[in-house]
Amino acid sequence: MTPTRVTLRTLAIVAGMLVATPALAASCITSKGQFGAYKQQLAQQAARAGVGQRGLNALQQARLSGITWRFESNPASQSSMRYRSPEQFLKSRFSSVNSFVTRAKSRLNQNARLFRSIEKRYGVPGSILVAIWGYETGWGGYTGKTPVVSGAVTLASYCRRSPRFEDDAIAALQLVDRGLLTGNSRGGPSGELGHMQFLAGNWVRFAVDGNGDGRADPNNAADALATAANMLRRNGWRSGRPFGEGSANFRVLSTWNDSGNYQRAIAYAAGLIQQ
Repeated sequence: MTPTRVTLRTLAIVAGMLVATPALAASCITSKGQFGAYKQQLAQQAARAGVGQRGLNALQQARLSGITWRFESNPASQSSMRYRSPEQFLKSRFSSVNSFVTRAKSRLNQNARLFRSIEKRYGVPGSILVAIWGYETGWGGYTGKTPVVSGAVTLASYCRRSPRFEDDAIAALQLVDRGLLTGNSRGGPSGELGHMQFLAGNWVRFAVDGNGDGRADPNNAADALATAANMLRRNGWRSGRPFGEGSANFRVLSTWNDSGNYQRAIAYAAGLIQQ
């Protein structure tokens, strides 16, 4: 493990501790007009967590993400609590389950050597990883257009979410300090990163170099896939065990996404991909 990785992991732990301390946490907001004041408070919190000038400048330049705010303030757009079958969940984004599975198998075969290497090291089968990859970004086809820092800070600011995602906002600022992100780097609407749409805090905690170039980059497919496998393993994934609903590995998927609909869909698709 490199010194940089140790520093980033330590930062994530410290940031998490700060979030857990109400006296140090920034006050959450319920209206767009409060965003500037929230940023000022978050800047103080970030500085205490070790964020440097580049990260703080990125925070100062951050703008409230309209797409993030609209989603968070519109409960009707949030379907994670309503049961949907795996087929319904997948078809909400893809034309059919069959087309998703066919494309996933093609990606798995095209990158068979990489997936075998990752499974050997981390114990997570390629079928799971390629299903997550496909659902999150269409196998890297679309990784988002929202400024990562703005999305992460907007998500952290909203009272329904606070303080759950403040460590991710601070981690995004630290990644700016480290040169992995800039204030203009684009990603998912809530600050998700790269091929697998990691929250910044998870990238800080679990990032690994999957292609051997000495740098862990969420926009590199090999790095992102290896990091996803590392995250699942570190959260309890067991090699060679079943991952269907009710299994221990299925429960590990909740650390990736806490939506039961999402977990069922990924496990279901992965089972079909293996056939």
